[in-house]
Amino acid sequence: MKKKYAMVVDSSVCIDCKACMVSCKVQHSLPRGHWRNWIKEMRPDFSLGKYTYGHFQPGNCMHCENPTCVHACPSGATYKDEETGIVQINEDFCIGCGNCIVACPYFARYRHPVRRVPDKCDYCQDRLAMGLQPACVDTCPTKARVFGDLNDPESEAAFLLRTRDTVKITTSPEDTKPNMYYLASTEPMDWPGEVKYPAAHSTMTGLVNPLFKIAVGLSGLAVAAMLIRQIFSGSQSSEQEEKKEEA
Repeated sequence: MKKKYAMVVDSSVCIDCKACMVSCKVQHSLPRGHWRNWIKEMRPDFSLGKYTYGHFQPGNCMHCENPTCVHACPSGATYKDEETGIVQINEDFCIGCGNCIVACPYFARYRHPVRRVPDKCDYCQDRLAMGLQPACVDTCPTKARVFGDLNDPESEAAFLLRTRDTVKITTSPEDTKPNMYYLASTEPMDWPGEVKYPAAHSTMTGLVNPLFKIAVGLSGLAVAAMLIRQIFSGSQSSEQEEKKEEA
């Protein structure tokens, strides 16, 4: 049976200790100023006689059933693993266009400043291969994050979905169908942006995908990706130089 990895979060027990963020950063040697996960804060609301409890909301890539980042990728570098449900990135196929970064309404992706390709949560693939939990889950002192295979009825994540009311952070105008669930005992925060595809998305997908299919047939996909990435990087460098000259 195929796996369906997901995360169930109990925001009510999150204490904003940042252990999940730090462990993730160390596990993956993330660059300064960039993170694969986060903790959002909702402050108490005392306005108009209404009181809303404040709480912290952990999050990361939602590994959606309908991943807009995958739809936006013209080269197939971003894809959803059919065996695990995890949305992954094949850096060898990436052309560095940044379409997937713009298309993610959860702001879960960033461009790695050194590798010049998108980076995001992958549920700690190396740890999963060793039978371990993702670093953020393993490190959380209050067990606010629960990770597991929803197709395994014995997993803790599947048990929580069966026995507790949960909600998901949905998006518009397109619902990504995220695989991150929050226990309904705490109100989810309405922070995601809208699903947006770059203006050149349709054109790039129509042009680049056939080129990559040809490259695959010729066993030259990695070379093609490197060439196209250099074109994008070169154009970005030229723009920066022009701006410097104008200044």
